[in-house]
Amino acid sequence: METLELPLAYAERGGPKSKSFPSLADELSSFREFGQPTRVLVTGAVGPDGTPVSVPTFVNEFWTAQQRQANRLHEISYRACFKPQLPRFFIERLTQPGDVVYDPFMGRGTTPIEAALLGRVPFGCDVNPLSVVLTRPRLRPPEMDPIAGRLKEIDFTDHDEFPGDLLVFYHPKTLEEICALKKYLLARRADGKLDAMDEWISTVALNRLTGHSNGFFSVYTLPPNQAVSVKSQQKINEKRNQLPPHRNVAAIILKKSRILLSECDRFVRERLAQMAPRALLLTKGADNTPEIPSNSAQLVVTSPPFLNVVQYATDNWLRCWFLGIDPKAVKLTLPRKLEDWQAAMTGVFRELHRVLKPGGHVAFEVGEVHGGKTKLEETVIPCGLTAGLEPVLVLINDQKFTKTANCWGVDNNFKGTNTNRIVVLRKQ
Repeated sequence: METLELPLAYAERGGPKSKSFPSLADELSSFREFGQPTRVLVTGAVGPDGTPVSVPTFVNEFWTAQQRQANRLHEISYRACFKPQLPRFFIERLTQPGDVVYDPFMGRGTTPIEAALLGRVPFGCDVNPLSVVLTRPRLRPPEMDPIAGRLKEIDFTDHDEFPGDLLVFYHPKTLEEICALKKYLLARRADGKLDAMDEWISTVALNRLTGHSNGFFSVYTLPPNQAVSVKSQQKINEKRNQLPPHRNVAAIILKKSRILLSECDRFVRERLAQMAPRALLLTKGADNTPEIPSNSAQLVVTSPPFLNVVQYATDNWLRCWFLGIDPKAVKLTLPRKLEDWQAAMTGVFRELHRVLKPGGHVAFEVGEVHGGKTKLEETVIPCGLTAGLEPVLVLINDQKFTKTANCWGVDNNFKGTNTNRIVVLRKQ
């Protein structure tokens, strides 16, 4: 559908349906925090009954493009995750302390963690079992001394397996230590003894399995949000003429823990201690979550899987091995066709309509696919309408580090998820 530029006065009146969400529309239209005026457009879509729908669209840099501007607890890598500033932007404007904030595709847990840091009750769901593993320990972060003490208790020479194909990533002694840690954690889980300290160590170890510096267990490889295949790593090693050096697993876990906990002062720990007991984290599909009470969430902030673009199971094969999970058994939503993606998201929106409080909102972040030719926000709007949600506005976070692309007049990269495009919907 065509996207039209509008005069600023249009946005200042709130655009269509302004009575349902005037405060955010007004704020977005006058936003100047990074020195640029907001551009006001209209996103066109087709409703479920075939009638045209126009939604006001606000384009600006709404949060910083700079790195590491959030609490360092967030510094856990995961493929296709958004910055903490995104959920913070909506949490601060659309909720009050004590409200429930929910992410049905929580990934590494950015929304639940940021919600808890802001004094909101964190709810999250993801069909990938890695999500809970990566999220729950950071809602109850331990102190450094107990982490060091627990690591000293682990026998890093006691292992039952030694998968030789992984030597493309690891020095033999490092691989022994990883296998020993895996054995320890799986045994603790099987005996029902896995505690918060073990979960923290497991989360940090997952985040250090592979990477591009000496802060990871592996030799140089691709970024830490995915693991390449053994064959691909062999090619990397040959091209770089590299051999995996010995990395001390316990020392690296301690170093990363110190970084993650560096901003966990007394206030942060007290806030998280208040929120963690009320957290609800699920491992299942987002379209059927009876564990979440109806009319309980004030805000949903999420980013769904995009049209088979991201292969989560493939990317996470090494993490799954460490946790004893069969990645093929994780049934992810990865539709290849736009109409199938739309049908899947409509089912999710119906469940979000049930979960939301009346007057609650959904901030649904989508990216560009097909080299920018497909704008999923135009597909999301009829999904929300079919589920009974009111599309209120579209926010496009456009930042300086990207390159010029398509008809939006928005600065984009060449392909992929180039700008944050968030469809905001409301339950009446």
